Amino acid sequence: MQGLSLLLEHFIRHYGIAAIFITMILESACIPLPSELIMTFAGFESWKGNINFTEAVFAGVIGNVVGSLIAYYIGSKGGRPFLRRYGKYILFSEKHFSSAEHWFARYGAITVLLGRILPAIRTFISLPAGIANMRISTFLLFTTIGSLPWVYILTLLGYQFGGHWAAIEQHSSALTYVFAILLIAILIIFWLRNKPHTHIDNNSSQ
Repeated sequence: MQGLSLLLEHFIRHYGIAAIFITMILESACIPLPSELIMTFAGFESWKGNINFTEAVFAGVIGNVVGSLIAYYIGSKGGRPFLRRYGKYILFSEKHFSSAEHWFARYGAITVLLGRILPAIRTFISLPAGIANMRISTFLLFTTIGSLPWVYILTLLGYQFGGHWAAIEQHSSALTYVFAILLIAILIIFWLRNKPHTHIDNNSSQ
């Protein structure tokens, strides 16, 4: 993990926005690169003045969408047989895919939205969406909406705590779960506040 972290940092430090875009494509195309390190380090580089904050977030979100589309079409065109045959070449995780597939089967399209903030599942959720031939317009919408808060908050974390990068890097795995819980709580609160209320007509019930 430490070696991968140093490699990602080196890549982003030298290639900036392009590196963020490419690594986030790979992460969303089922290659297990940690977006937590990619985007927090992007925020750290922004804090140092080497990268524009808004451009970093934009590159991360668009990279997520492009990578998710790649995974979607792999699932749509190749399905499970393709994954079993070629998945080993991209460090494909059958366990994580099965978990993402279970979530998608249980909750449907909304999983693409919520799955963007769930550890491990977020990397593989596009595959079952593609296998199920989910409507592409809905897939793109949910992917974009789900990716934006995740990418933004991670980048903001790296920016706000730029002077403590070593601590962020060391606890990145724990932060993943903290942010996942926080964002899910926010979505639930938003849904409850905007849930349509059913009014009962007393006259019609008599």
